[in-house]
This record gives sequence, structure tokens and C-alpha cells, in this order.
Amino acid sequence: MSEPQKDSNQKFKKITSVFKEWISGNSGVKSTLEELGFSLLSIITAMIVGSLFILIAGESPITAYQALFEGSFGSFDYFLNTLWRSTPLILTGLAVAFSFRAGLFNIGAEGQLIIGGFAAAMVGYVFTDLPTIIHLPVSVLAGMVAGGLWAGIPGLLKAKRGVHEVIVTIMLNHIAISVAIDYGINNFRDGGRQATPYVQETAELFNFNQLGEHSILQHFPPVDIFAAPAINLHLGFIFALIAAVILWYIMWKTTLGYEIRAVGFNSSAAEYGGVNVAKNIILAMVISGAVAGLAGASEALGTHRSFISGMDAGHGFTGIAVALLGRNHPIGVILGGLLFGALAQGGLHMQFAGVPQEIVTIIQALVIFFIASLQMFKIFLVRRKAKGEAK
Repeated sequence: MSEPQKDSNQKFKKITSVFKEWISGNSGVKSTLEELGFSLLSIITAMIVGSLFILIAGESPITAYQALFEGSFGSFDYFLNTLWRSTPLILTGLAVAFSFRAGLFNIGAEGQLIIGGFAAAMVGYVFTDLPTIIHLPVSVLAGMVAGGLWAGIPGLLKAKRGVHEVIVTIMLNHIAISVAIDYGINNFRDGGRQATPYVQETAELFNFNQLGEHSILQHFPPVDIFAAPAINLHLGFIFALIAAVILWYIMWKTTLGYEIRAVGFNSSAAEYGGVNVAKNIILAMVISGAVAGLAGASEALGTHRSFISGMDAGHGFTGIAVALLGRNHPIGVILGGLLFGALAQGGLHMQFAGVPQEIVTIIQALVIFFIASLQMFKIFLVRRKAKGEAK
């Protein structure tokens, strides 16, 4: 081996050694990497097992996964649409993850999304003389407030009466459908379309393919790459990223976040330590619901320009899987949302390759299954190690 190669190898070993020492000395980073590693292993295992179902369907797994990748990341337009499909999933995933941190299983993100979307669409439609700078924020805020109040109901019942939040949120999901779809749409629609009237232009979320129409931005050459009419990505994706940063800050940098996590770890111990458990349960549910309501507002004002029947498309329930995949951490939730968004976007191209759409659903289910399985395996290893140390 030549001297330059020896020097290069020594430098590489030194860098990897420093990196390993940094990870081993930082328990938070080590834990996060382990969690992400488990999630990645779950995805890989799900795709391997999913290959069997693709073979049973009579297609080639390589061809199917190639179509999946090309359909989600194969071009700039596809990539932007993957981000668009990820937007409601990231937001509902954040909503579920935030409540998980407080020890609450918010299975009602679906209903909070519906109520938030309906409120945002109605405010966006009813007010006709407001400028964009007021109308758009008010419409978005209406969706967040509606979602937050809707989630506050199970939070209040849990905190004051001990009613389990899963039962209440499931019931509220059905009530939300009745209120917003069965009554709301049928009461306000003005045509055969199963939807509320379109919102005013002043309440519409900005779509990235409108950059070329901007008085200043249209003069920048890179704007042309967003000009394709098939691009659906809108400002809601930016809202999702901002929400992730805000929730991360609340959870790990504020007293409120510390108290919510303390309640999630052990509510009795937290109460003994002086934490107001009831207040934090209600606040956690309200914040969680507000984020799910933002998902509904994003879909109503950005994607559909109105509240339509079926707008939720199960985003609230998929958000549970996204939160589990992301280990209830905002960064993990963003990555989980992108994965499920890619599956949804690339799944369309898998159909063109002859693979049934149901295969994508099976792969999503397998991801969730293996996440749960590996988590149980991890708990088993921890307990076994603890028993070994006790002996």
C-alpha cells in the first residue's frame, strides 16, 4: 500500500473513531439513530415481504419497485407531488405524535381534520370583501381553532372525568362526518357537486405552479421549473415544516413541553412533582387537534379550494402510522410522511406497471406491522438484558 493510501486510511479511521465517540457520548443522538435504524429495518423488511405479494400477482418486484421509485422521485414534478401528498400525512402524524408524548392516543385526528377543513372552507367562502393578507390567515386560523376545540372535548373528559380518549375520539370522528359532510355540505352546496362552494381567491393557499404569475418572482429563471400545471404542491407543505419546528421547540425547549412529556412518562409521578396533569392533558389534546385542523385547512384551501366529501381520505388514520414510523419525533414524522406520500404518489405508476393498487396498501400495512413487531422484539431484548443483569 502506498504512503498516500496509508495516510488516507488513517485519516478515515480517525474520523470514524471521533464520530463513534461522539455518538456514544451523546445518548440522545444514539437513541435517535437507533430508533431511525429500527424504522428503516421495518421498511426494508416490509418491502421484502411485499415482494412475495407482487410475485403472487404475477409481476416482477424489481419492475414494481422501480415504477414506485420513478413515480415518486423520478422527475421534479413527481417529487413535488410526493411532497404534496405528504403534507396532510405529516400534519396528522405530528398531531398524533404530540398527543402520544403526553401518553394520549389521539385516534380522532380524522375527525379533527374534517372539522378543521370544513371551518376553514366556510370562512374562506363566506367573507367576500377581505384582503388576502387578512382572509387567508383568518381561514387557516379558523381550521386550527375548530380542530383544537374538537380535540379539546376528549381532553376535557379525560382530564375531568377519566373517560378514555380512544372511545371519545372514535365517537367524535363519526359525529364530525355527520356534522361537516352529511349536514354541512348538504346545507351549503349550490350545485350537484358533493362539496361546499369554492372559497374566495383571497383565501386560497398559494400553489407553487403560480410562481410564474408573481410580479417579482416571474423574472427569475428557476421559476420556470414550477410551471407544469400538474404540480399540486402548495403552501401547506411549508406550514407542515413550520409546524414540525414549532412542536419540536414546544416539546423539548419549553416548560410546557417538559410537563407534557412528564405526564406521558408517568402521570402519577408528574402530579407528585407538582405538575398540573389535567391542564396538560387538555392542552396536549388542543394543540394536537389544532395541528390536525391545520391539515384540514391545508387540504380545503390548497388542494380542493373547498370542503368536499372524502377530502380526508383516511389521512387521520394514516397519521397514526406516520407517527409510529417516525417514533413520535418531528423529524421522524416528516420522514415517515414522505415515505407514505411516496407510496401514494408512486403507487399510481405501479398500476401502470401492472401491479394492483392494493399492493401499495399491503406494503403500508406491512410497514406498520413490522414497526410494531420490531418494537416488541426490542422490548423483549431490554427485559432479557435487565433479567441477566439482575442475576
